[in-house]
Amino acid sequence: MQLPPDRVGLLEGLTTTRAIRRFRPDPIPDTELAAILFAASRAPSGSNRQPFRFLVLRDGPRAAKAKRLLGRSFRDAWASKRAADGYGGGDPHTPKARLERAMQHFVDHFEDVPVVVLACLARYRPPNPYEGNSVYPACQNLLLAARARGLGGVMTMWHAPVEPDLRRLLSIPDEVAISATIPLGYPQGSHGPVRRRPLGELVFDDAWGTPAAWAAEPDGTEHTQAGPPQDRR
Repeated sequence: MQLPPDRVGLLEGLTTTRAIRRFRPDPIPDTELAAILFAASRAPSGSNRQPFRFLVLRDGPRAAKAKRLLGRSFRDAWASKRAADGYGGGDPHTPKARLERAMQHFVDHFEDVPVVVLACLARYRPPNPYEGNSVYPACQNLLLAARARGLGGVMTMWHAPVEPDLRRLLSIPDEVAISATIPLGYPQGSHGPVRRRPLGELVFDDAWGTPAAWAAEPDGTEHTQAGPPQDRR
C-alpha cells in the first residue's frame, strides 16, 4: 500500500483537528480507512508491546446492531449530562448553546455514522491506572490521520453502559478492554483552528504556578475559558 499524500502539514493538523460530531452519509473508501488505521498503528506504546486493537464497525449486520446499542447508550448519556450541566435555554448564540445543538444532532443520528471504531486494549497484565498510556496515543494518531485525509471524528466513552451487550455481540474477549468509541466520517462542517485556554495558564517554568514568560502564542490565537476555574491550576 502506498501512503497517500497529506493534505495538511503536521503542525497545522495538530492545531486544527476539531471534534467532529456531524457527518455526511458518504462511505469511507477501504484505502482511506486502511491509511488512517495504519497511521494509528504507528503510535508509541510501553516497551513497544502495541496492545492497541481496532474493532471497525461499518455496515454489516453485527455492526448495525452495535450501532443501535451505542446510539441508545449515547442518547441516555447525553440526556443525563444535558440535565446535570445546565444545558437548555439562554442565548442560542453562545458556544455552550452551539455545543448543545451539535451534541443533540450527534446522538440523534449516531446509527447513521459511516464508521465506528472501538479502540481496544489487549491486556497483558492486571488492569492499572496507567494502561491508557498504551492505547490513547493510537487514538490521537487515528484522529490526526483522519484530519489529514479530509475526515473527522471524536473520542468518547459513552459505550460503557452497554459494554456487556457489546462484548457478547462482537465476541470481545474478557481480557480485552474497550478503551474508547470513535465515530468516523466525512464532516458536514469543517476543521479549523481550535480554541483553548491561553498558553500562559497551562505552562509553568521551573516550579508549579510560576509563569513561563517565553510561552508565547502565534499572533491571532483565539481562546476559550472552558474547563476548571483558573484558581484550580
